Amino acid sequence: MTAQSDNTSAGEPNSPIDNEKAILAEQQIEHVPTHDRVPGHTNYYEKNGLRTVGDDMDHEHEPPMTTKRAMSLIAMAFLWTGSQIPVYLFGGVPPYIYGDIGGADRWIWMVLANLLALAAVCPFVGSLSDLIGRRYVAIIGACFIVLGMIVCSTAQTMNILICGMTFAGIGAGINELTALAATSELAPTAKRGKYVAILIFTIIPFCPSVLWSQLIAYHSTWRYCGLLAGLWAFIGLVLTVIFYHPPPRVNSQGLTRREILSQIDYVGGFLSVSGMLLFMMGMQWGGYQYEWHSAHVLAPLILGVFLMIAFCLWEIFGAKYPMFPRRINQVSSILTLTLIITFISGANFFSILMFWPTQAFNVYGHDPIGVGIRGLPVGFSILAGAFIALWALSAFRGNNKTILVISSVLMTAGCGALSVARVDNLHQLWGILVVASLGIGGIVVPASVMTTIVCPDDLIATVTALTLSIRVIGGSIGYCAYYNIFVSKFKPAAIYYIGGTLLKAGIKDPLVIKHAIELTGASLLKEISHLPGIEGNEVLYHAVVKAGQIAYADAYKWVYYASIAFGGVSIIAAAFLGDISKYMDDHVAVIM
Repeated sequence: MTAQSDNTSAGEPNSPIDNEKAILAEQQIEHVPTHDRVPGHTNYYEKNGLRTVGDDMDHEHEPPMTTKRAMSLIAMAFLWTGSQIPVYLFGGVPPYIYGDIGGADRWIWMVLANLLALAAVCPFVGSLSDLIGRRYVAIIGACFIVLGMIVCSTAQTMNILICGMTFAGIGAGINELTALAATSELAPTAKRGKYVAILIFTIIPFCPSVLWSQLIAYHSTWRYCGLLAGLWAFIGLVLTVIFYHPPPRVNSQGLTRREILSQIDYVGGFLSVSGMLLFMMGMQWGGYQYEWHSAHVLAPLILGVFLMIAFCLWEIFGAKYPMFPRRINQVSSILTLTLIITFISGANFFSILMFWPTQAFNVYGHDPIGVGIRGLPVGFSILAGAFIALWALSAFRGNNKTILVISSVLMTAGCGALSVARVDNLHQLWGILVVASLGIGGIVVPASVMTTIVCPDDLIATVTALTLSIRVIGGSIGYCAYYNIFVSKFKPAAIYYIGGTLLKAGIKDPLVIKHAIELTGASLLKEISHLPGIEGNEVLYHAVVKAGQIAYADAYKWVYYASIAFGGVSIIAAAFLGDISKYMDDHVAVIM
């Protein structure tokens, strides 16, 4: 007999229905492997034939929208938005930043430090959040972002700014997954897509983030970008402290503090964090700052791979309470393919998010309003793509294969088509940007929500952390690969176009040519006008700037060529996805 979650017999402890539930529960627990049981917890239920663990909450019926519940959702919206905007704002104005505090040779770590910290802490925080609850974890995350923005806004050197972005990345990882998981937890299973769609729609004030950051940096100082992000995170912190009081996590009920701490996978956390950081450091240094065969690159790469392999072996064979329990993979075909798509979309997401603003700046001019307007299609279209896909996921009760196939095709076609960009055809790129961004938006968040639908309800935060980490790892690896491709193509193009222009003008001093190329690569065009032979010659100065724009356009297209290969893998993976509609039924058989 199926026991519904309407609790009709709650007042009759000795009723036949209760006796039958007790017998069924005992039978279920007997069939759950010992290593998959959660200590102190006996609430197992069967969901579409899959035995899993419940969390003592009704995920099938939507509760009334009380003031407390509404403010909790608003707090999660502030946390989620606050986790995104530091990279969006600072990523739109790198030339202003290193033009003020230096560090043009390593500014890329401003972004990578944030992403790597985010990816590194996510799995660890996910397990901790599912174990001890989201409230204090969310508060800690918001504090990290506020601290990071204070450090960034007051930094006098690039190294200090990178440190601040690392703190912000830790907070971003905590808050993004906490906001997504908490919102999913507050929503009934069948409406998680709609709830998360509304959550991500709150980013809309920052869709023109490149425009805001450009105007702020041009008319005042880039430091106010950090102030804006810090104030937003602080508001989220206050709202969380006041309004967000979720029920205790079932995993920790009946356990002492020592027992709770003993279930945290410290070894897995160390291996995953250190392995990820070392591997990505080697990836970024290789071919850019150091030769691929140098010890500076090979040592962190090899050690990082070794530690990540050790992490996998530890999770499978060594960990008593692994960061990612085996129960998380109860629908392995859907989860594995969705993670592959998430990885690929992360790579292409950052190819657009980080390369297009610099391309809009370097190829089409430095006017702050112009640069900001060129970034509008990306922000709004990614948001629209995510919103449409999430809404469709709930409205059509699944159809995840169709949603991800369409999104993958749009992403691949749009990103690849950006390779046609030239100095003189900006008007042809607006529609292409919209197509690419719609596809990316249709994957980055919806894929994460799809995994929460098929996973056990008590592991929502853990699977959210996994998908977020995979997305950021894909983005970081993709960004490193794309950046190396870009640099390898820009150098010869700059020598050909900029050097050729100067040679035609009669300037043959190799130092002047070298400095002109380096300043163009750093987007410090005003300094070019002060070089010997160029100073006072406006015609030659504009010719050199034009040559630099052509060189940039010639290099950027190779980034988009490379994105086609990533997108092709995503399309193939989406085509083999299983259907999740059966996991979105309003009434699920629950064994209390």
